Amino acid sequence: MRDKIQSIQATLNKVILGKESQVELAVICLLAKGHILIEDLPGMGKTTLAHAISRVFGLEFQRIQFTSDLLPADITGSAIYDKNTQAFTFHPGPIFSQVVLADEINRATPKSQSALLEAMEEHQVTIEGETRNLPEPFFVIATQNPSHQLGTYPLPESQLDRFLLRLSLGYPHPEIEKSLLLNGENRSFANTVQAQMAPEELVSIQSTIKNIPLSDSVADYLLKLVVQTRQSPELVHGVSPRAGLALSQASKAHAWLQSRDYVIPEDVQRVFVPVVGHRLMTSGSSQLDGNDVAESILQNTAVPH
Repeated sequence: MRDKIQSIQATLNKVILGKESQVELAVICLLAKGHILIEDLPGMGKTTLAHAISRVFGLEFQRIQFTSDLLPADITGSAIYDKNTQAFTFHPGPIFSQVVLADEINRATPKSQSALLEAMEEHQVTIEGETRNLPEPFFVIATQNPSHQLGTYPLPESQLDRFLLRLSLGYPHPEIEKSLLLNGENRSFANTVQAQMAPEELVSIQSTIKNIPLSDSVADYLLKLVVQTRQSPELVHGVSPRAGLALSQASKAHAWLQSRDYVIPEDVQRVFVPVVGHRLMTSGSSQLDGNDVAESILQNTAVPH
């Protein structure tokens, strides 16, 4: 199974050139059964990455373009009256897919954004009093533009906390960008990517990773990092217990990718900033952002031997 995942990562690295670290984090998020938030300027390859992930893992894909006039029913679906049967028939929305791309999520109103909350946390939606389960695996890839851009609504903390990790693709290296200029973008290549894994195999890997144990010393180290966020004078408040669980799951996924069935402090360190950074709200007097504070906490917390 690890050989397949390594092959998948190699394929994704051919789609998104020069972003091996970000590709690895995206795969970690999927294996850890989380959801990912990609924050970047338009045109950086966010949508291309999402599409390639769905194709290479053999998963059903739906895209939701978030706009200011998007309604919750446009996401979850709705019951429509059929005059022939004289009954209401449920028409599922795009949320009923294995990979859902919530494109430019912060351009929709908070009411529409909140329609994702139950789906992301519970893997189900409740429509007109009836609960409907979502397919497995279920993976939300949300993209958002920087909050200073016009027409954006900042995601509330409750929704940010639902994302296991956040990453940014950033500008490509000049040599990579030159290659794009000479050879064109890789979106056409992404459309030809073949599935290298069945959904059932991915579910099995996710279950294996979930059951990887944490040693007492690693659990203490992870908890120490979490507690430090709650004691930092740079922050309004620290992370929630959900964040600690997310950090644990991501660390296990990284350990599994490294061919280990146990977690070491280096696994926690690799995923700490992407998992915690977007959950941290700095105080008004601070000149740092969440990632800066998370990195400082990581550097100043003793590693167990």
